[in-house]
Amino acid sequence: MKLEEVKNTCKFVMDRGEYVKINYCKLDEFIKNIDCNNLKNWLLINPYNLLDLDLELIINLLLVFEGICYSFWGEPKWAIKTDEGIKDGSDALLYIMIKYVKNTKNTDFSNMSFNEFKNLLKGNVDIPLLKERYETITKVSKIVNEKMNGNFYRYIKDIVNDNDLFNFLVNNFKNFIDERVYDGKKICFYKLAQLLTSDILHIRESLENIKVDYSNLIGCSDYRIPQTLRALGITEYNNNLANIVDNKELIDISSKFEVEIRASQIVVIDYIKSKLKGINSIDINDYLFLYSKKVKDIAKPYHLCRNTNY
Repeated sequence: MKLEEVKNTCKFVMDRGEYVKINYCKLDEFIKNIDCNNLKNWLLINPYNLLDLDLELIINLLLVFEGICYSFWGEPKWAIKTDEGIKDGSDALLYIMIKYVKNTKNTDFSNMSFNEFKNLLKGNVDIPLLKERYETITKVSKIVNEKMNGNFYRYIKDIVNDNDLFNFLVNNFKNFIDERVYDGKKICFYKLAQLLTSDILHIRESLENIKVDYSNLIGCSDYRIPQTLRALGITEYNNNLANIVDNKELIDISSKFEVEIRASQIVVIDYIKSKLKGINSIDINDYLFLYSKKVKDIAKPYHLCRNTNY
């Protein structure tokens, strides 16, 4: 698997897109206002004092956290009470995982029972895909124990470039496989594998002061950034898809609706990169992710597709 396949296959989709179009006039206007001095990996903002942990613990935590960081939406949305107020979605999961690791100094979930895991993630309602998350996190821990002598960070600490780290993740942890089919062609996204690769390398670059390479990453296509792009008028949905999304109707996995929504994000990021020389795609991705907070009051609903990829 090559990272370049993500960009190439998403371009294939948008060249044939029926339901999602990119408004390049709006995109060009948006690019003019991007602050290239304010491109920062989201974890370096230090959510919940993550960076206070030992580096080795952080990297081992990220493997299990990002392995189950997907599909939080629901009515009502899964949420927890914290000392900092009500948290939901990935914020809530990150809060729980950091608190657990700080208390236990342990990232091995291989022997945790289902009921213990369910209790760990206890909220106002059961988190969606609870069984799938449990199966993922225990399997990931077992792979680390069996293949990596129980320590993911020490096993990968000599890998400092994105291509090698990404392929290592995809080849060893099948939960990171993220592919669809569109007009008979395999389309690659690999959202979580790219996210984890980026976060590991950014964290290590910052805390270890080492040279790393994350210039080949393409983008982490999910639901939040497509929602932001639509709010900005950069992407436009046809009436059929717009009605489905705005009425919060479920979209099937690997449907043309879902694939075009996700592929549009990748093509937009690649276009921005072509206009901003010297800027990495993954940093543009993080900029758009953080930008979502600026448009939350005007944003329409994001698309709903239950899956374990995002």
